[in-house]
Amino acid sequence: MIVDGIRTVVREAGPAGDEEAVVFVHGSPGSSADWEALLPAAGAVRRAVAWDAPGFGQADRPESFPHTLAAHAAFIGAALNALGIQRAHLVLHDVGGLWGLAWAASEPERLASVTLINTGLLLDYRWHLLARIWRARALGEAFMATTTRPGFRMLLRRGNPRGLPREFVDRMYGDFDAATRRAVLRLYRSVDDPAGEAERVVDVLRGRDVPGLVLWGLHDPYVSPRLAARQREAFPAARVVLLPDSGHWPFADDPGRVERELTAFLRAGRRAPYARV
Repeated sequence: MIVDGIRTVVREAGPAGDEEAVVFVHGSPGSSADWEALLPAAGAVRRAVAWDAPGFGQADRPESFPHTLAAHAAFIGAALNALGIQRAHLVLHDVGGLWGLAWAASEPERLASVTLINTGLLLDYRWHLLARIWRARALGEAFMATTTRPGFRMLLRRGNPRGLPREFVDRMYGDFDAATRRAVLRLYRSVDDPAGEAERVVDVLRGRDVPGLVLWGLHDPYVSPRLAARQREAFPAARVVLLPDSGHWPFADDPGRVERELTAFLRAGRRAPYARV
């Protein structure tokens, strides 16, 4: 599809044309290909869609795109309009969580439910080490210029005790071209206060009783699992599941469990107590 002049890839499963859909939003680095396994599972429940964000995957990479939270949130809203989706069951990961929740706070009446996978409200949060490197002028550029495929593989081994599928890592690296690397630097440099952004979302969504599911790998080196339960500050009835053998990408290192939790939640609007499993 073409949204605001930006051409992007769309992946879809389930009943085409429904005005209510499961909407997958990837993180960084990443693309809609992150969701290839989950899309058909979600599509068995209701319409499911995913696309590549501007600057990522196979989407256009215009230098004019600002790569701010507001710009990516606005793109989500425009993409939903282009696809005829009025209400969204968001499934978010990594910085896709910041984009998706910023959009939800701008159009809360369109948010049907939210599934947060190692992402969400970054309350009382300080950027992780890699993000701080990316935010630093010159240092971030040097990091991006010297990142090789073997180095990328080594980086992604950290905090993933199960390991990640080789094809998953190689596909992410294949998408991590020079334009995407510049987009990542601009994106992280645009967000000075992730905790403040989270508080603004809480102020809007608290009290709306939006169904939620939180899935969090305990070995995540980027976003601490201590934040998992804090997602209830905006989604009080959310089911929170800590995955003891997973890292930052549970849908890649434990796809069966993530699929079961997600499809059960989508079918039943499942709400249950905090669970360490």
